[in-house]
Amino acid sequence: MNNQTKMTFIKEDPWRIFRIMAEFVDSFEVLSQVGPGVTVFGSARVQPDNPYYQTTVELTRKLAKHNLAIITGGGPGLMEAANKGAALAKGRSVGLNIQLPHEQRGNRYVNIPMNFHYFFARKVCFVKYSIAFVFMPGGFGTLDELFEVLTLVQTQKIPEFPIVLIGKEHWRGLIRWMKEHLEDTKFISPGDLDLFTLTDDPQEATDIILDYLRRVGPPEVVPRAFS
Repeated sequence: MNNQTKMTFIKEDPWRIFRIMAEFVDSFEVLSQVGPGVTVFGSARVQPDNPYYQTTVELTRKLAKHNLAIITGGGPGLMEAANKGAALAKGRSVGLNIQLPHEQRGNRYVNIPMNFHYFFARKVCFVKYSIAFVFMPGGFGTLDELFEVLTLVQTQKIPEFPIVLIGKEHWRGLIRWMKEHLEDTKFISPGDLDLFTLTDDPQEATDIILDYLRRVGPPEVVPRAFS
């Protein structure tokens, strides 16, 4: 294969398929050994002096003390806060970092790092290796993941894992809109808005997740997404 043919091949779909497969193989191999995890989503733009940052650290520190891995997007802001809480508890602190044109900086609290080129491969890993999801305030990326997870639970593609939204002031307007423009107009079914819990209290969020674990059994037998 000459250089021109090789350069053409790596720009075409067959090459992309191998690259996608490699991302899944590498990430599945590592994350399958991590054990049950809780994925925490939230803004990369929040600074350490923000109250939501401190709430995130408190929450993930509590969860990590119960032998739950903490999984984030691996970047700064509230992702960093979540990884920091896990690291302070000497727990498993997973960061699924994404390569971006303006490259996202990985945070220093991750002790199990993974790097992704494809958003969709990364999203599969967030869901596949989690038994609960926490959504801190965030932007488009956080909203994308929220509606992805809600859709998977609503359509029963994954078990009805705990979904917790933290930050009443941040989320209340969106929830009101979903009530008025989705539930009341029958674009979603009655009860779909009960798939998640809204709270400001990290202890309540922790209790919801631990109660789920008590109901379904020990961590090693907890159902896993896409199993």
